[in-house]
Amino acid sequence: MKDTWPTISLVTPSFNMAGYLDAALRSVLDQHYPALEYFVVDGGSTDGSIDIIRSHEARLAGWISEPDGGMYDALNKGFARTSGEIMGWLNADDLHTPWALRLVAEVFAALPQVEWLTTLTPLVWDAEGKPIARHETIGFCRRGFLRGENLPGLRVQGATPIQQESTFWRRSLWERTGGRLDTRWRLAGDFELWARFFQQAHLHAIEAPIAGFRIHEGQQTASRLQSYCDEARRILSLHGGRPSGTWTSHLRMRLLPALPARRMMWKLGLLWPRPVCRHKGRSGGWQVETI
Repeated sequence: MKDTWPTISLVTPSFNMAGYLDAALRSVLDQHYPALEYFVVDGGSTDGSIDIIRSHEARLAGWISEPDGGMYDALNKGFARTSGEIMGWLNADDLHTPWALRLVAEVFAALPQVEWLTTLTPLVWDAEGKPIARHETIGFCRRGFLRGENLPGLRVQGATPIQQESTFWRRSLWERTGGRLDTRWRLAGDFELWARFFQQAHLHAIEAPIAGFRIHEGQQTASRLQSYCDEARRILSLHGGRPSGTWTSHLRMRLLPALPARRMMWKLGLLWPRPVCRHKGRSGGWQVETI
């Protein structure tokens, strides 16, 4: 596959994140992925971020530093300057795993039916960049999304948000669904993008971790999480979704991993199939299974 690596267009938006930006850039650049188009969009930082970006300039496809209308406006600026087949973004205080880009590229190259991809095991890093936790989910599907399974803060076993830094998609899907992030949303623009993607394609997942969210001082986690969740619920409603009740959600999440007769449960509408990409060893390669 050496001569056929698909180009990955990655964007990092940043504003006054000098304490974390270098590690984020290195987590991408030090993978030495041979077909990387990496663009950094700085919002006019005054904390030394520009010096950090310049120190990596030779390995970047480009960068800009200017005032913007928020993170999603910055991302739209960055993506408009890219052309790669596979797309994604990494925030300036998050980190990729060292194998992320090659693994993602391999799955997309092997499975043309996969239009967007994420992980079943999202990571959490501490301020120093050490992995301190991982979450596990049972997979993703459009009906589950519309029933609120991927809302943040939902206290149901097996339900989890779609981790943005671990999610990649084909440019063809991006263009079919509007070709930009909706800047009306201050925090949950990623959730709104997922809602549009689900209208057009199944979300596939792999078991290996791809990236992680970093916890550090200065984050207003509780207040931002509540605001994000409020926006996400409004977005879900606008796209025709309605969260299931707590007991229904708990029952569904317990049935999915426990029942051997899942296909019968699918036919009855009690469970919904979820596509997972699994590697079958040296001779088998990547295949899609439905769980």
